[in-house]
Amino acid sequence: MRMRPTLSWTPPEDLPPGTTDLGPVTDALGAGGVLVLSGAGISTESGIPDYRGANGSLNRHTPMTYQEFVASARARRRYWARSHLGWRAFGRALPNAGHRAVAALGAHGLLSGVITQNVDGLHQAAGSEDVVELHGSLARVVCLSCGAFRTRRELARRLEEANPGFDPVAAGINPDGDADLTDEQVGDFRVVPCTVCGGILKPDVVFFGEAVPPGRVELCRTLVREASSLLVLGSSLTVMSGLRFVRQAAQAGKPVVIINRDPTRGDRHAHARVALPLGAALTAVADRLGIAVDGGAVD
Repeated sequence: MRMRPTLSWTPPEDLPPGTTDLGPVTDALGAGGVLVLSGAGISTESGIPDYRGANGSLNRHTPMTYQEFVASARARRRYWARSHLGWRAFGRALPNAGHRAVAALGAHGLLSGVITQNVDGLHQAAGSEDVVELHGSLARVVCLSCGAFRTRRELARRLEEANPGFDPVAAGINPDGDADLTDEQVGDFRVVPCTVCGGILKPDVVFFGEAVPPGRVELCRTLVREASSLLVLGSSLTVMSGLRFVRQAAQAGKPVVIINRDPTRGDRHAHARVALPLGAALTAVADRLGIAVDGGAVD
């Protein structure tokens, strides 16, 4: 039986309350040198659910762990069937007002960098440059034997050829691109091997139970050291992969501002948590700074 990863966090009652005042965000961005750390919450307005909100995917879905993926051919078949279907929907997602605001702020020289915990590529699609993908990207696959990389589009074509007519109706899609399918819908889905050595292919993302590459962590720590402040967007900071950078910034005396509707594990380290919808909040802040954000929010 698959066990649910230990990813929950219960906010204590004495956390500082959230605010609707955008002043702390405006002040930080106005000073420049802001490092953005984004989580799944920034992509919800693009139709990709988050993990831990009221409608978060962890309420119904246990993400694949690295240990299960490498140990079980059956688990890999289930994963690739669900991920193959989910990739189609993932690939149709468009950047929303939050992503576009981050790109606009960066284009105007107010950001020192962007670290995202997301694997959807929407920051780059909106125009942000030099984005550090902390947990990797669903747009790439890697062979666990020889290390060869391939594009997800190439793999999708191969999976379609190996599974003609595979088009079940999913109950939903998750932040990791995994569609909700039953075992019956997965059926005898065929997984394809690496074209170089015949090894096992894995999406180039950090699964639960897998460590972020040390070099990537150190790059993020360097970005925190060089930033004037840290702006967290749409992350509960439940897991240490993102929380450690909030703690690092706070310990260095750098202002930390969070925009997230629900309390986060980093609230104690923050100057303020703004409890407003991300797209509207960031667009309003950009407007205060005289920066136009192209387009409107995705419905």
